[in-house]
Amino acid sequence: MKPTFICYPKCSTCAKAAKWLAAHGIETDTRDIVADRPSRDELSGWLSRSGLPVRKLFNTSGLRYKELNLKERIPASSDSELLDLLATDGKLVKRPVLVWDGGVLFGFREEEWAKALR
Repeated sequence: MKPTFICYPKCSTCAKAAKWLAAHGIETDTRDIVADRPSRDELSGWLSRSGLPVRKLFNTSGLRYKELNLKERIPASSDSELLDLLATDGKLVKRPVLVWDGGVLFGFREEEWAKALR
């Protein structure tokens, strides 16, 4: 089964990751994170598989994050509340997201992707 590359088409980091995947011969199914945003159940599963704290799933540089003043809200919110919030808007989720049988990665860091996808 091919990995799923979840991205926002207008995101330069997503474009960089897509080029990296292509250069390394990794075929993916692509999904637009805004048009087909992740469900709460998907996010919860990815969170468990990633080993990250839920706050690391947020796109902290996004306009929506800033509009909602999430920097102040996140510390006082439960994981359940944060997952509910992430499921409301794909632009809140750190991207790109790469999901495959062996794991899940949030954001694009070339060294991390190379190590994980060996």
